[in-house]
Amino acid sequence: MQAIGVLSKSRRVARVLKNPSPSLFNSAERLNTSQQVLAIENADSLPLRRRFHSAALLSANIHRSCSQIGLNHKREFIQIPSSSMVMPTRLFSSEAQEIVNDTADAETVKTVYDKMLNFIVEKRTAPPNAWLWSIIAKCSTHEDIKLLFDILQKHRAFKLSNLRIPDDFNSALCREVTKACVRAGAIDFGMKTLWKHNLFGLTPDIGSAHHLLSYAKQHNDVKLMVKVLKLMKKNDLPLQPGTADIVFSICYSTDRWDLMTKQAKRFVKSGVSLRQTSFDLWMEFAARKADVESLWKIEKWRSEAMKKHSLSTGFSCAKGFLLEHKPESAAATIQVLYQ
Repeated sequence: MQAIGVLSKSRRVARVLKNPSPSLFNSAERLNTSQQVLAIENADSLPLRRRFHSAALLSANIHRSCSQIGLNHKREFIQIPSSSMVMPTRLFSSEAQEIVNDTADAETVKTVYDKMLNFIVEKRTAPPNAWLWSIIAKCSTHEDIKLLFDILQKHRAFKLSNLRIPDDFNSALCREVTKACVRAGAIDFGMKTLWKHNLFGLTPDIGSAHHLLSYAKQHNDVKLMVKVLKLMKKNDLPLQPGTADIVFSICYSTDRWDLMTKQAKRFVKSGVSLRQTSFDLWMEFAARKADVESLWKIEKWRSEAMKKHSLSTGFSCAKGFLLEHKPESAAATIQVLYQ
């Protein structure tokens, strides 16, 4: 009886091996796949040299496993993520990119200047546009700005004579050049960016003028403000509401009521739509100087531009009424503000 039982079990095992069930085969595949994935994940913690060795061994194991699976069960396939095989290459490429970026950051203005000059003089071709933006961004001293304007002039001359390109650089580049001049304290060069006709191929822009006016505001430099405004007028740069904000702020901070009155009339005649902040400073300054006549003129212009008072303009009007000995009107104005 025992012999018969052993014989029947042997026959069942033979049938299973001859026709394996899909469930058994799938479980074996999943086990094999999980082992391979664990091997890939563990490879991340190995040193770089051992990763290549592990990757090679893993590739061979995968190939053998796929061959066995294809023989036993042709309808099933195992896909190994391609990212795991190219991981070492990515490491090398990222390191190389970091080295290139570090080298570019280490370059000085003189280095970029020499490279651009070599292209223009020796190779007789236009240097890459990225180098021009790079040298602008690197400028930090007056000497750097000198080199920048020298290469701008040479670049402009080369474009005209060799490439027959008469167009100037765009306004965005002009603004960045002015910003670099302000950053380096080279205001004399910054003023040249406002010239309509210049040797550097720069396009005058109101944004450049605002950079210079902001520098004048930071240093309470009235003379610089006047020079910039004259250059703007001479080179047909239109006045803007932002220009008025900066100019009024400089005049207010330096206590130049006469200059504010003069420049404000110019803004009004030019049809500039003044902002609320400009009217705030203008009317507050007039009330502080007890110039009631000017205060009511400004209030008339303000009422035409906007309907409601701000706290600053409202209190300025109240001060004007008090200066005229009209406390009831002053109280009524304040009451309207708080309604």
